Amino acid sequence: MNVLWDIAAFIVAISILVTVHEFGHFWVARRLGVKVVRFSIGFGRPLFTWRGKDQVEYMVAALPFGGYVKMVDEREGDVPEAIRDRAFNRQPVTHRMAIVAAGPVANFLLAILLYAGMFMIGVQGIRPYVGPVSAGSAAAAAGVHERDLILSVNGIPVQTWEQARLTLLAQGISHANLMLKVRTLAGDIETRDIPTSGLGLLQHGDKVLQLIGLSVWRPSMPVIMKVMPGGAAASAGLESGDKVLEMNGKPVVSTSAWIASIQKHPGDRMSLIVERKDHRVTVSMTPWPKLIDGRARGFIDAQIGGILPQSVRTLLQTEVRYGPLQAFAQGARKTWEMTVLTLRVMGKLVVGQASVRNLSGPVTIAEYAGITAAIGLSAFLGFLAVVSLSLGVLNLLPVPVLDGGHLLYQTIELLRGRPLSEHAELIGQKIGLILLGVLMTLAFYNDISRLLT
Repeated sequence: MNVLWDIAAFIVAISILVTVHEFGHFWVARRLGVKVVRFSIGFGRPLFTWRGKDQVEYMVAALPFGGYVKMVDEREGDVPEAIRDRAFNRQPVTHRMAIVAAGPVANFLLAILLYAGMFMIGVQGIRPYVGPVSAGSAAAAAGVHERDLILSVNGIPVQTWEQARLTLLAQGISHANLMLKVRTLAGDIETRDIPTSGLGLLQHGDKVLQLIGLSVWRPSMPVIMKVMPGGAAASAGLESGDKVLEMNGKPVVSTSAWIASIQKHPGDRMSLIVERKDHRVTVSMTPWPKLIDGRARGFIDAQIGGILPQSVRTLLQTEVRYGPLQAFAQGARKTWEMTVLTLRVMGKLVVGQASVRNLSGPVTIAEYAGITAAIGLSAFLGFLAVVSLSLGVLNLLPVPVLDGGHLLYQTIELLRGRPLSEHAELIGQKIGLILLGVLMTLAFYNDISRLLT
C-alpha cells in the first residue's frame, strides 16, 4: 500500500512540475509569435488528446517522466509558406534563447510560489536545542553544550532543526568556520566557532549533525512497553506501562541514557521509582549480565519505549508562519539559498570533492513524495519546491539535449554571428546523451543501494 501511495504522490508531483516547465516554453513561444503545434505532458502512447481553439493539440501521454512543446521548425520538416516566418528556427537568436530559458525560469518561479504557500500554511518544526555533544568532536572543542539553543549560523537566523541542518550544510561547504550564536542554559548569548576542515560534509552531507558532533535534544521518559517472562524486569516486578521517573535517587531525563546506564552496570542493584496508573511505586532491580563481544553488559529483558513529557513537548514545538507578503519574500530567499546550495554541491561533484552518493533518482524522489504527502500539505509543498528548483538547475546545465545545452549553442551563435553546423550539434547531442545516461545510472544505483541497506 505504501508503494502505491508513493507512486501516486510521485506521479502527481512530476505532472505538476513538468506541466509548469513546459508551460514556460509554451507561453513565451506564443508571446513571441512562434507557431505551436503540440503541448504534451508525458511521452509515449497518448491517453487523452484534444484540440484547443488556438489549433494547438493538447496531449496527456502514458509515461509521466517529462513532456514537450512541439513548434513549427524547418529543421524537422517542410513548413508551409504562409507560416514559415513563425517557425522556431526563423526567430532571432535572442527570442529562441528566451523560449528555451522560459522552462527552467518557470520552475524557479513555481518554487517561490510553493515555498510561499508552505510558509503561509505554517511549517511545524522542533526548536534547535542541542542534545548530547559527542566527546572529541568539533562542536565539543568549540564549547557547545547540551541544552544550548542555536539562534543563528554565520549570521543566518534559524528557528527549527530543519533550518539549522540546511544552514549548517550550506555554510559548512562554503566557509572554513561555522559561527554558532547560541543561548546557553543560563540564558547567556554566546558565539561558538566550529572549524569545518576535515569534517567530510561534502561526502556525507546527510549526516551533518553527527559530523559536527551535534544531536537533537529530545529528552524522553522511559516507558516499559513489554516485560519478558523470567527476566530481570519481571523478577523486579516491573509491569507494562510503567514510566521510569528516578533511578538511585536521581531523575531519569532520557530513555537512551537510562538504557546505556543499564548496559554499563550489569549485576548492580538499582532503586527505581516508577509511575504506575497514577501512583508512584518503588522497585529494586538488578540488570542481568550477558557477554557481548567479550564484555559483560546489563540486560533486563524488557521492551523499552520513550515518551516526551508535555512540558518538554511544549518547549520544543514551534511553527514558522508568515503573512502573504513576507511569505513570498521568504519563499524567494529560500529558493535562492537552495539553488546556490545545489549549484555548490554540483560543482564539488564535478571536481571530485563531493560524493556521487548525493545524487538521487526517481525511486528516492517517489519515496519522499509519499512521505511528505502523508505528513500534510505544507510538507508536500516544500518537497515540490525543492524538486522544482532542482529541475530548473538541472535543465540549465550546459549539457546538449538539456535546455542549458541549447542555450550554450545559441550563445555561441550570438557570439559568432552564425549557428554551429548540424554535424557539430549532432556530436554535442551524442555527448550529452552519454553524460545524461551516466548521471541517471549513478542515480539509479544510489536508489537501489539505499533500498538494499
